[in-house]
Amino acid sequence: MRDLLTLPKAHLHVHLESTVRWSTLREIGTANGVQIPDNVGRFGDFASFFAQNDLVRACLRQPADFRRIAYEYCEDEAAQGTRYAEVSFTAAAHGERLGDMGMPLAAVLEGLEAGQDAFGIECRLILDHSRRRSVDRAWRTLDLARRHDRVVAIGLAGDEAHPGDPFTEVFAAARDAGLHVVHHAGEGEGPASIRQALGPGRTERLGHGIRVLDDPDLVAEVRERGIPLEVCPSSNVALGFASTLDTHPLPRLRDAGLVVTLNTDIPSLIGTPLTTEYTRVRDTFGYDDATLADLAHAATEASFAPPPTKTRLHKEINTWLTTPAQPNTP
Repeated sequence: MRDLLTLPKAHLHVHLESTVRWSTLREIGTANGVQIPDNVGRFGDFASFFAQNDLVRACLRQPADFRRIAYEYCEDEAAQGTRYAEVSFTAAAHGERLGDMGMPLAAVLEGLEAGQDAFGIECRLILDHSRRRSVDRAWRTLDLARRHDRVVAIGLAGDEAHPGDPFTEVFAAARDAGLHVVHHAGEGEGPASIRQALGPGRTERLGHGIRVLDDPDLVAEVRERGIPLEVCPSSNVALGFASTLDTHPLPRLRDAGLVVTLNTDIPSLIGTPLTTEYTRVRDTFGYDDATLADLAHAATEASFAPPPTKTRLHKEINTWLTTPAQPNTP
């Protein structure tokens, strides 16, 4: 077996606020007068998961805070062998909370720029919007996305029980503006959420999408259209959308001929960075190096990276697969 740290990877589904190092959060929180509880980083249900997210957001107040977490994200991601990443960020929510709509996004972009230069990783942003929040904020998210070339997409996140239909005009305008659209769908809710995302929602990938298997006709449609799935097994288990890793539908999604990419979603909250996710999938499902390389190729091809980046990354993955594995040394 080859070293999965050295497998060149693309990472498509990860939330910046859920990548913050706990040591960083304590430092930022202390500086900003936010008390960090002793049990930070542990949660047992959806309510406590949202509480953790709220805590992270409460700590982020200054431009330096946002620059730091973006810079450290690049450092941590590069250490996982990630060459290209599309990281999601809830820019408009932070801007409204802090009374400066553009500051959080501008600071994050500065941090990503510095991190890319320092660690040799290529990053772009997806601006997400909670389904529970207003359509007006979704329009503000689109306005922010239009201002920055490094923002490649916008999309819906959050509780899928809240409908996506009120936002259809926003995402039609996004596509007209040349932005990509990526929605969370088919994680907590079933095929109806996926059909809405694919139809009026105009999504180009499915964030999670694991419930597609509930409807054979939908499986056929997603397969025929080549819609990639951003699958996050460890997150699904941690949040209760899959009972255990060994019963996760990942193998069945692949067996159905769907385009499956492997991602982390909330790595700091569950202690599962990207190489650990690949390792867990290898160990749980018995995947060989060729299958793991296929997953890396799928993520590369499903990304919104420029063609030269895709070409380079595909070549690096093939080199990893064709280079003989090195024996373990004492």
